[in-house]
Amino acid sequence: MATRSVLKEASSQPHFIQFNNLACETAGGKVIFATDEWFAPARNLLKREPPEFIATAFTEFGKLMDGWETRRKRIAGHDWCVVQLGVPGIIHGFDVDTSFFTGNYAPYVSVQAACLDQTPCFIPEGDRTGTAASQSQFEAVAQLKSDSWEELVPMTALKPGYSDSCHNYFSVTFPHRVTHIRLNIYPDGGVARLKVYGIGNKDWSTVPSKDHVDLVALVNGGVCVGYSDAHYGHPRNMIGLGRADNMGDGWETARRLDRPKILQVDERGILQVPGSEWAVFRLGHPGVISKIELDTNHFKGNFPDSCRIEACSLTPDEETKCIRSQWQSCPKWQILLPPQKMKPHHRHYFSEESVVRCGPVTHVRLVIAPDGGVSRLRLWGQPVSNNLICPQQRSKL
Repeated sequence: MATRSVLKEASSQPHFIQFNNLACETAGGKVIFATDEWFAPARNLLKREPPEFIATAFTEFGKLMDGWETRRKRIAGHDWCVVQLGVPGIIHGFDVDTSFFTGNYAPYVSVQAACLDQTPCFIPEGDRTGTAASQSQFEAVAQLKSDSWEELVPMTALKPGYSDSCHNYFSVTFPHRVTHIRLNIYPDGGVARLKVYGIGNKDWSTVPSKDHVDLVALVNGGVCVGYSDAHYGHPRNMIGLGRADNMGDGWETARRLDRPKILQVDERGILQVPGSEWAVFRLGHPGVISKIELDTNHFKGNFPDSCRIEACSLTPDEETKCIRSQWQSCPKWQILLPPQKMKPHHRHYFSEESVVRCGPVTHVRLVIAPDGGVSRLRLWGQPVSNNLICPQQRSKL
């Protein structure tokens, strides 16, 4: 079995890949229609795990592929599918991944988008391998008029699924909320994964002012805007839904090389080390944080020794400057959670007794020492108005 190795951070990668994958199945993304799914079902597009290839695996319909693959088209038209985003939001970019589709990848692709008031109810069930959409399914999806949706990516050639060409990145400038996308492939073929990178867009007017909500959650518009290291897992995983399925569903750094050869601790048992790792998040809405949860679920031999959380309130212009300096020129940080000793495979809860009152904040920085992994970060608080930050500006970096 072959797997495509995870790409390391590089200057050639677009900035939007640090955002959330709004279409991932773990975020609730679903394929609600596909014209054809003969060799492999379209639902594979939304898997969180990297594509894999088993050379000896076949089904009664042909070669088993880890992606969406249609039959060789022998009728008029082209193939397409409709994806319902798990988290509606502002889209900043796409990754159309053709991993392992080398002689059978889709030659061209385009992407359209819409914001629908009501969710369609014709989601196909069961294994769709070896099937095509029925006439009744075509009639049902026609009511969405998806062929006239806004075009975000024009018809563009794709590259084959070799390790050095499989990621087809498309940057998007579209300031409107999106709930559904239509992926068109021309005329047929295969795509391994579709990632829709963006920021959740929540209607905060429906949230009572006295309610406590997770201000950093993916579904509430939280987003990672910087980090020091993501060798084994990206910090954005920490604001995902539910508890982590495994270590890969969290943030994990490499082991720091500046750790002392002989480790020592202070009176609280906290390691005395010169370095640390960090991740910065913009909250989905400015708010006053009163309760914190840090979960090291699955991190048993590689959890951080200690952590602290800092917070600040930034305007969009100030955020932009901080990002350009890789967060080395942000003088506004104040302590939200003082240094805390951490435990393996454990949910850590910090209430108002240990959480410092910082007033309304827009950004937080989680600092772990010396390194390690955290699966989830929850920041519970009350959203408050902040005239310095408008929603349109907050969707931009």
